[in-house]
Amino acid sequence: MIDYFEQLTQEEQEDVTEVIQTLYRQTYLLERRFDRRSGRMQYVPEYRTCSKHIEFLRAYFAVAGIALKENAHMGVIYIQEEMLWGEKLPRLATIYLLVLKLIYDEQMANVSSSSHIVTTLGAVNGKAGEFRVLTSLPSPTEMRRTIALLKKYQMIEPLDVLEELNEHTRLVIYPCIHAVLMGDDIKELLETFGEEDHIGDEAAIQSTLEDMPE
Repeated sequence: MIDYFEQLTQEEQEDVTEVIQTLYRQTYLLERRFDRRSGRMQYVPEYRTCSKHIEFLRAYFAVAGIALKENAHMGVIYIQEEMLWGEKLPRLATIYLLVLKLIYDEQMANVSSSSHIVTTLGAVNGKAGEFRVLTSLPSPTEMRRTIALLKKYQMIEPLDVLEELNEHTRLVIYPCIHAVLMGDDIKELLETFGEEDHIGDEAAIQSTLEDMPE
């Protein structure tokens, strides 16, 4: 592994190092992301770097007992290991993430030519309301912060300006959402949230997520 890395140019070494750091930080890479300036999906350089050096990277992560996997159909490369822990999400971000997964699965069942889905903020809040996990509509500030956080981790991409946030605000749901539990597990978890007296307990929510089967 060391010989392979040392034979790369300095630029390639820096690119590979960046890929490793990104995978440790967010556990996945997307093949394509929406570019607002061009109005279309664009290829992600880090994904190409990972694909080019994937055998080296698989061997690198294997040393730590971590599997590097690729879903070419969905356009996602990700690492997987029981002891990988992501950042704990706030309550609203957790709920939105689970709801977005349900919406993604429902729409993907009817779409075979695309790996990403477009929904609206109104649809997300409406679905959360169906499961009674939101007692009232979150404030615009809280919704903006939540969408910005999920955008940071490349789960979604808002197509409209967040400063003008409303129920018609469009959101691209990226295929990495596919790694978030299974549909039936999410429904069960959301129903549990709705029954909890202390639904605002972020630690309890995260613990529940971590205990769910893959």
